[in-house]
Amino acid sequence: MAEFNLKEVASNNAFGGKLVKYKFKSIALGGLDTQFNIYLPPQAQQGKVPLLVYLAGLTCTEDNGAQKGGFLGPAAERGIAILFPDTSPRGAGIEGEDDNWDFGTGAGFYLDATNPKYSKHYNMYTHVTTELPQVIEAASIPIDAKKQSIFGHSMGGHGALTLYLSSKNAQYRSVSAFAPICNPSKCPWGEKAFAGYLQGGVSEGKERYDATELVTRTTGPINVLVDYGTSDSFYKQGQLLPENFVDAARKAGHDESRLIVRGQEGYDHSYYFISTFASDHIQFHAQFLKE
Repeated sequence: MAEFNLKEVASNNAFGGKLVKYKFKSIALGGLDTQFNIYLPPQAQQGKVPLLVYLAGLTCTEDNGAQKGGFLGPAAERGIAILFPDTSPRGAGIEGEDDNWDFGTGAGFYLDATNPKYSKHYNMYTHVTTELPQVIEAASIPIDAKKQSIFGHSMGGHGALTLYLSSKNAQYRSVSAFAPICNPSKCPWGEKAFAGYLQGGVSEGKERYDATELVTRTTGPINVLVDYGTSDSFYKQGQLLPENFVDAARKAGHDESRLIVRGQEGYDHSYYFISTFASDHIQFHAQFLKE
């Protein structure tokens, strides 16, 4: 196993457990320093606990979900750890990566870049699914690697759905998302990301990183919860497209009792919305993580 030279940056007590921030040099991100937070509930003092991975949205860091999501209390009650990765590599020095808020730094889209300009550093898919579990295991952090689920917000909701559907029945037991980008090959955010990061552009992104496409090729039962706000400006602009995801899943014959998509009246895209339904999402995942 690779040597990651993990360093503890900070630690805060919360709900009887601890939120710990770590830093290490990431191989997946081209040798750059990266940070993540992990919340260990009080039950982790007695042994290994299940893991829920939270993927944050555009412009965010590893701190947003930990500080504002409202997840830690419910996670402590259910004995579930939460991993909060960053949203992109930082400091790659690639020309143009800091020009726009919705591409480059803070906007890694949880894919592995194939455009040579970005492929050395922009590999968030591998970072989240492979590297961070290896880091956690190497550091003997008390996580039960056989019990993992994933959730996220906006771009991170896209990432959560994509990673879950790509690794169906392998890595993650369930997925949930707040205001996810459900059909990125058909919205401006996703088209921009795919055109920039992927050598094959939008067609490659549609094939590999679009939840609405992936769900049509997913067999067997799925465990999905999605919440979005009906007053979300990005929903109204056509960036999220949850209806497309539901239609695709329905046409693929998925059991709709295991595919819960809820439009929350009057809610927006913010962490006020996320924190309102945070407990629902923790409880949803607990069904599968505690089996």
